[in-house]
Amino acid sequence: MALAVVQDLREHRATASVQEIVEFETDVLSGFVLARSAAGLADSTIRSDVTNLEQVRAWFGRPLWEWNPPTPTRTSATR
Repeated sequence: MALAVVQDLREHRATASVQEIVEFETDVLSGFVLARSAAGLADSTIRSDVTNLEQVRAWFGRPLWEWNPPTPTRTSATR
């Protein structure tokens, strides 16, 4: 088993511009469409999936990867 050196890149990267975020979202969505198409899904299914993703994105008003799931709280059911 080999070990690798891992570095946190968030500290060294400059903040992305609006244009870079738009381009990244376009690339991710294109990859999603290509993967669904390669899996043999119908065009109408892919179109529906893309529409749903665009609606969620518009509703949040910012890139989806910026949203983190809420931190779970400890309840009596988990004790």
